[in-house]
Amino acid sequence: MNTALYIAKRYLFAKKSTNAINIISAISVVGVFVGSAALIIILSVFNGFEDVVLKMFNTITPQVVIAPAQGKTFDPNTAYFKTLKANNGIYSYTEVLSENALLRYNDKQSVGLIKGVSEDYLKNKSLDSITIDGSFVLENKYGSNAVIGSAIQTYLMVNTTDPFNQLQIFSPKRGGNVNSVNPADDFTILSIPVSGVFEVQQDFDNIAIVPLKFARTLLDEPEKISSIEINLKPGIDVDKFKEEIGQDLGSKFEVKDRIQQNKVLYNILGSEKWAVYIILTFVLIIAIFNIIGSLTMLVIDKVKDIAVLSSLGAGKKLIKRIFLFEGMMITMTGCIFGLLVGFIFCLLQQKFGLIKMSQDDLVITNAYPVGFKWKDFVLVFLTVSIFSFVASALSSNLSVKKINNLNQDL
Repeated sequence: MNTALYIAKRYLFAKKSTNAINIISAISVVGVFVGSAALIIILSVFNGFEDVVLKMFNTITPQVVIAPAQGKTFDPNTAYFKTLKANNGIYSYTEVLSENALLRYNDKQSVGLIKGVSEDYLKNKSLDSITIDGSFVLENKYGSNAVIGSAIQTYLMVNTTDPFNQLQIFSPKRGGNVNSVNPADDFTILSIPVSGVFEVQQDFDNIAIVPLKFARTLLDEPEKISSIEINLKPGIDVDKFKEEIGQDLGSKFEVKDRIQQNKVLYNILGSEKWAVYIILTFVLIIAIFNIIGSLTMLVIDKVKDIAVLSSLGAGKKLIKRIFLFEGMMITMTGCIFGLLVGFIFCLLQQKFGLIKMSQDDLVITNAYPVGFKWKDFVLVFLTVSIFSFVASALSSNLSVKKINNLNQDL
């Protein structure tokens, strides 16, 4: 067995001559234990929130979207797009025609984005999970229906159960005469019943989703579309698929995955998590550096032992390693137990929802969500290891100072 490690273990469990050393060591262990547990719990909760938010966004955001690099529309009836549509790896191939328009309901009006989608859009079975009022229906036996975002409903006070009032949509006609006596002549005006309301996030909640044929009539666009939204079958590599399409289409089109479509969201989620990690790491560092006081008092308590070891031929490196291992064992004991308790707490939170965000029944979840990532456990373990090594190394240097004078005194 390693001599330095063996002696360090004996010192760890042996009774100290001064009870204060035991108390300070216990405080160091508890501090690292609490800091490690808190850090892994907070990181896991952030993972949970990230999973919930991304799940909501992924419900309405396709895995791959194709849009023109210049201009607003393009022709989807080329040979390449027809071949792409028949690709066996594609689960849903949605043609989208979108444009801003004026929305009016009763005496209220607002500007929103009209998004016309083809039939494949409804292959997304998760749409019901974001529907907060009515149902996500775009076609029924009576004709076309619209599903609007919660921001539009809130502003226009749309009632999905009122069969008599429909949503009016105003879109400027192509080449309209701005000098017309009647300004309404310059707009295409269509009415459509609202079947449901969805809610995701502010950027999406100002959208009115309608059937593609309705959007073509409204926008007077019989052939071209704004984009193509693609969702792949399970097991298909999204990155490889996106790269192949990008190479085939060239610079005339932009091909984006979900991260590129919601770049700001991913950046915010990542930066918030790292900010919390840095703040809690500073707290953890303070707890870890308590080990300096503990080891300093231990060195004073073991002065005679140090002198005896030196007289028996132990070198300075061996003596420094003894106290280095001692400090590492104190802090890593707290770290391991902290990670274990944090893991158990997160499991209980995940299963039973111990800590509630609200007593009300929320749409998504009423308990703090938790998500596990093995990288977080490795990150916390390495963080504690690095700073405990630094603190222990600084303290271990005290054990070899004036060692020659100790030998003479002994």
